Amino acid sequence: MNVKNAGMPADFRLQPSLDFGHGNDGGGVNNDMLPALISVLDSKTAGQLVVAKHYLHRRPPISHAFGMHVRGRLLGVVTYGTPASRHLQMGACPSDPGKVIELNRLWLDDELPHNSESWFVSRTLKMLPPRIVVSYADPLHGHFGYIYRALNFQYAGWTDMDRKTPRYDYIPLDNTKHTREAFRDGPGLSGVAFRRRRVAKVKYWTTTGNRTERRHMASICGWPSLNWKQLPPPEPAQIEGEATA
Repeated sequence: MNVKNAGMPADFRLQPSLDFGHGNDGGGVNNDMLPALISVLDSKTAGQLVVAKHYLHRRPPISHAFGMHVRGRLLGVVTYGTPASRHLQMGACPSDPGKVIELNRLWLDDELPHNSESWFVSRTLKMLPPRIVVSYADPLHGHFGYIYRALNFQYAGWTDMDRKTPRYDYIPLDNTKHTREAFRDGPGLSGVAFRRRRVAKVKYWTTTGNRTERRHMASICGWPSLNWKQLPPPEPAQIEGEATA
């Protein structure tokens, strides 16, 4: 496994989990999994892993990637990268869009115990430079972002929550392609299989850096901090049940 350490503080290059069973960040994890290590991964290794293991089976933009190793086995990966949409960056930080990155892939092996995801992500966030980190949970795949809530991410509502008319996704024949590619290719062997009314994704954000840097990042973030209980995201069934013709 190729581990890229260049440019990282020495303490973060290969970080042992000395409190893997007792940490307050993201909950505790079974001590049977000790020892665990977090490493910086090169983008090629991380990209190959998420394509093979993550349910989307697509490589995202990768600026930072980290692996979780247990007893010498690579059992998890998280990647952060530049969002595909410049509009997203402008919305999340109008004054400095380049400060916005997206947590775009997270995969952990099923053999890892409960709370491993939040334990892992909480520590990789501390290894990032000062940034506004955004992420989306996709209810279409049964994800509402409970991991982000456990990590004290800010809840920012859902995509298109102010939009009056529906949007549609053009589902590609090739499931390794993004819906944008299917729309561009059009009907045919390499293009659209069908169109489906878009299911709103749930939006979350947090900040990284030291305390002062995190406060500054939060002050320039353009996304809101909403109350989940007062304004919960729509269930997929409420959207999927509407006409798509």
